[in-house]
Amino acid sequence: MPVEVRIPSPGESITEVTVGNWRVAEGQAVAVDAALVEIETDKANLDVPAPSAGVLVKRVLETGAVAKVGDVVALLEVGATATAAPEAKVAAPAPKAPAAGHVMPAAARAAAYAGIDPATVAGTGPAGRVLKEDVVKAAARPAAPAPTAAPAAPAPSAAPAAPVVAGPRAEEVVPMTRMRRTIAERLVSAQQNAALLTTFNEVDMSAVMAARKRYQDAFVARHGIKLGFMSFFVKAVVEGLRSVPVVNAEVRGDDVVYKHYYDIGVAVGGGRGLVVPVIRNAEALGLAEIEKAIADFGKRAQENKIALDELQGGTFTISNGGIYGSLLSTPIVNPPQSGILGMHAIQDRPIAENGQVVIRPMMYVALTYDHRIVDGREAVTFLKRVKECVEDPARILIEA
Repeated sequence: MPVEVRIPSPGESITEVTVGNWRVAEGQAVAVDAALVEIETDKANLDVPAPSAGVLVKRVLETGAVAKVGDVVALLEVGATATAAPEAKVAAPAPKAPAAGHVMPAAARAAAYAGIDPATVAGTGPAGRVLKEDVVKAAARPAAPAPTAAPAAPAPSAAPAAPVVAGPRAEEVVPMTRMRRTIAERLVSAQQNAALLTTFNEVDMSAVMAARKRYQDAFVARHGIKLGFMSFFVKAVVEGLRSVPVVNAEVRGDDVVYKHYYDIGVAVGGGRGLVVPVIRNAEALGLAEIEKAIADFGKRAQENKIALDELQGGTFTISNGGIYGSLLSTPIVNPPQSGILGMHAIQDRPIAENGQVVIRPMMYVALTYDHRIVDGREAVTFLKRVKECVEDPARILIEA
């Protein structure tokens, strides 16, 4: 008798998920703990593993279905071996002119815009399905010119008519993923429920770049990882938060909760969007430990393997838009936090130094903060402290 595979509990307070992409086809053999199907939660995407080796008999829920924790998602025949059934489902090559039922929705819309009968389009998709690309190619082929009478010469005073360009104007509707919907809701909530304000400064990166160049080889040889900019900024942020504790606090009802620990969230690009895993107790970590943590987060984010508890909490966030080329931005705080630091691209710019104009590698930094509890003076003081620590990294070591 087939074994029921149920939706596991992704984490505390999560009761509903969306079924994502299936990893296994019906009739396909799977090993124990092999990924059967991906499920999407508010915070991360997870794979549902096979409880034992066998054959996937049936997909109970298809991609896009909304399910609750404990719902049956698949039936697994334990100990069975794959049969030839999956191959039997492969259809013979479709004829050149497929039936209307084989036209994909996007292709049908493109055909309607182009004025083409989709039944006359040769399909190149699975089982001869007509794809949007097939319609676009068919629309691009020139039609045989029809004999027409020579047009009369336009009147000299007539203005030339605007050219009319015919072509497909297709649209594609794609539902938001559960994670993207949650991100959208949290960002809108942050804008509506907090008094957000952004202050800016710029940092001379010369000292950090010189330190990286001088100690990079020794750092890699000892720790097995490159020394980057982010670890300097994490340590500088900790020093800034120590100097201005209210930036590390949060509003909880009518109270202000001060945190005497420093859990720094670091925004990284994942396979499904931006995620913010948290470096716990960053004040107790060295540069190498921070770099290793960030590298591990970045790798697992691309593979959608960051655990939910690694995304929760955090007292402050750092976002580095500079890796994508951003010169300046106003980041949005991650509730219930009260501040976020935005890093940006490094550019050589002329600055005044000791009465002379010199070229230095400069980075704009931005602090967005909740003005309900953080005043402008405190925000500027925090950002100035970060600037001082990055421009003179020795301050981080001696806490000066």
